[in-house]
Amino acid sequence: MNIPKERRYTQDHEWTSTKDNTATVGITEFAVEQLGDITLVELPEVGDSVSAGDTVGVIESVKAVSDLYSPLSGTITKVNTALEDAPEQVNEDPYGQGWIFEIQVDDTAQMDTLLDANAYKSHLSTLEE
Repeated sequence: MNIPKERRYTQDHEWTSTKDNTATVGITEFAVEQLGDITLVELPEVGDSVSAGDTVGVIESVKAVSDLYSPLSGTITKVNTALEDAPEQVNEDPYGQGWIFEIQVDDTAQMDTLLDANAYKSHLSTLEE
């Protein structure tokens, strides 16, 4: 399973990639495998102010409907509108073209609360037992 080392992760299977105080957010390959073929991504609204852990959208698949959570507190600055017409991009490239939204982070120290790749991998091993 692909778990890019330069990303940070949540126990809810979101990933973040940061540049300065902006984080790009998507769901992990593990989440994609659990969901199956994604049929709809309900995106958050640009300009929304969110707190870490808030539900910001929904992902629907052939298997389930799952909430999408914000891993960090801040303001939504951009959403991947291409997913409205092509939600399968999340399946095909979860760490690339399948990104879901960008957030301007209120406090970059929040990043330290997220899991690094090794910690996320360890978390996954507890789920597979």
